[in-house]
Formats: sequence, structure tokens, C-alpha cells
Amino acid sequence: MDDERPARFEAVYRQTYGQITAYAARRCASPQDAADVVAETFAIAWRRADELPEGEQVTLWLYGVARKVLANHFRTDGRRQARNAELDAELADLYTAGPESGVELTAIAQVFRSLPDDDRELLSLVAWEGLDRQQIARVLGLTRNAVRVRLHRARKRFSRALAEAGVHHTSESRFVPMERPL
Repeated sequence: MDDERPARFEAVYRQTYGQITAYAARRCASPQDAADVVAETFAIAWRRADELPEGEQVTLWLYGVARKVLANHFRTDGRRQARNAELDAELADLYTAGPESGVELTAIAQVFRSLPDDDRELLSLVAWEGLDRQQIARVLGLTRNAVRVRLHRARKRFSRALAEAGVHHTSESRFVPMERPL
């Protein structure tokens, strides 16, 4: 495998770099933090190149590695609060269509931040990464059924918290994982 190792790693890097970078960028407070997470993720992939799964599984494996790198990166509450404040500003800048929708987006962002970390991660993997339940199970090291149950509960908690905050939403706005055809 030593002769194939650099070529295999380069192919995986080219195939997954954009997805892993987007994953990190959506969770980091700055582009520099995201770059650090991506660099560490691929450094681990290089060190473990002989263990890289084949096909689509390598992307899911890298999401799992990136998730652990991020967990190490964000151990302190101060850094997490700074990241959330920047995300609020980005959401407002990107999606505000009018003054009233900006108020609602701010409320949604606050409610989202109030959710437990595990709920936010599940909902983010669905909404931001577009992963289905099987892929989420692979990333988080859970069974597909455990993901289904946890995702259902996370959606209910999010919906309940939105209602308590006075934010109205429709059933079409649910975070639903894509089921990809085989």
C-alpha cells in the first residue's frame, strides 16, 4: 500500500475537501479556525491512510474525524459563544428578506443555540450537510434506529422551544433527512 498511499490520499482529499471544509466552516467562528480543523482532519486521514474506507464511506469517516477534531477545538464556553454570535450575524445577513423576518431569524437562532449540543449537531447534519439517517449513524457511531429516535426527539424539542419563544413555523420547515435512492 506504500506506493499507492499518496495517490489514494490525494484522490480522497480532492473528492472530500469541499465537503469537509464546508462542514468545518459552518461550525467555526472564523475561516482560520475552520482551516485548522480541516488541516487536522486531513493530517489524521494521512496518518491513517491505510484504514481509509472505500467509496462514499470515506466521506462519512472524515465527517466523524472532523467532528472529533471540532470537539477538541471547542472545549471552552467562551469560544462556543463567540462562534454562535458570528453565526447569528451571518444568518441575519444571508437570509433576512425584511425587518420582520430578521426578528424571527434572530429568535430561531437563539432557540437553536438553546438546544443541547447533541440536538444541534443532529439537526445540523440534516439541514447543513444533507445527510440521511444511515449516514448520520455512521458519522456519530450510532445505529440508524438510534439516529431516528434521537432526531425525532430533537425535532420535537426544537419545535416546542420555537412555540414557547412565539416563533411560528409550518410543518414544511421541519429538518428532514434526505433519503437517497440506492
